[in-house]
Amino acid sequence: MKRWAMLGLGVNAHAGVTLGLFGLPLVMPDVQRFFAVSLPVAGLIANAPSIGVLFALVPWGALADRRGERLVLGVGVGLAAVFFAAVALVSEIWAVVALLALAGAAGSAAMVGGGRIVLRWFEPPERGVAMGVRQVSYTLGMAVAAFVLPPVSRAYGLRGVLAVCALVSLLAAALAALFLAGPPRRVSRAGAAPAASPYRQPALWRVHATSALQLVPQAVVGTYGVMCLVEVYGWDGVRAGQLFGVAAIGGAVVRVAVGRWSDRSGLRMAPLRRLTFGALVVLGLLVAGAVIGSWLGPVMLALAAVITVAGNGLAYLAAGELAGPGWAGRVLGTHNTVQNVVALGVAPLAGLLITEVGYWAGFAAGLVAALLSLPVIPVRGERSAHHEQGRPPSEAS
Repeated sequence: MKRWAMLGLGVNAHAGVTLGLFGLPLVMPDVQRFFAVSLPVAGLIANAPSIGVLFALVPWGALADRRGERLVLGVGVGLAAVFFAAVALVSEIWAVVALLALAGAAGSAAMVGGGRIVLRWFEPPERGVAMGVRQVSYTLGMAVAAFVLPPVSRAYGLRGVLAVCALVSLLAAALAALFLAGPPRRVSRAGAAPAASPYRQPALWRVHATSALQLVPQAVVGTYGVMCLVEVYGWDGVRAGQLFGVAAIGGAVVRVAVGRWSDRSGLRMAPLRRLTFGALVVLGLLVAGAVIGSWLGPVMLALAAVITVAGNGLAYLAAGELAGPGWAGRVLGTHNTVQNVVALGVAPLAGLLITEVGYWAGFAAGLVAALLSLPVIPVRGERSAHHEQGRPPSEAS
């Protein structure tokens, strides 16, 4: 039972800092109006934390491998709270971007530490569900952000939004620093990493590449979905944010269910490949709905917000298992760095594409990236996690 409590602290830290790291696109219309900037520039501001995340994940991972999750989560998320509060005190665009980037660099500690909790506290036949719960931290944070940030922005402006992000992150950091502990020696040594670098395995590179490609539709939908509902379908900004909040809750449920599916099969990549086929159908209908401007668009936007994040935990877990606990922090940091490089590039490029052509073109770009990921997914030769434990799936599940 203690392992679930430790996982809960990791989830709380990641969810808390997610409001500030990834919730700002939910108030994109207010960002654009407040700074009087173009849509691509507003997208850059809203995704500025990803700049810091990009440079900090691997160092945080190396520190976590040496010093553990308690220090990393407490210090990192606590510093993020300080930077969010500082952003609320400035108005120059360059200062806002710089401080948000620093907040992203600090808060990214939660993205690495939470994954290591799963690998250190849980055995392989439980990790799919555990990682699904851990991945809920992002969707939980985004759900809270969707329901809280737009009304706060309307009432108190962007400074109010940033103050809320700072307070939530500070509380999450305090809980992690006070109560996180290391796992029993028996669990922490299970599946210890080999001396050689795990990057000698081609499968690990393919897992990274798969996540990079599949992040494209997720970034487009997550960054510009609210704007699409407001501009194309005439939705109120708060209602549009609430729709994405409901979608985030659905995504949380789906991630846990996908983790359970993975544990029962003992595989990570085969379920991810099937989810990708489903995502292609949803994205195709989303493009069609955006072209003709029908009710199909909002429905598919909600479904796309769910299915484009459903397989994230499987790829993340596969990367960690290929690395082993001794390398997990660095490999998971690299995995998230790759994703954030893509997110950072996709946000302004998709904004330009949408501005010049239309929202359907941005969603079509996500569809193409998901399609390209299919042959990259390393399904062939994948070993069951149950076989690694020396028992058949029926006994492990």
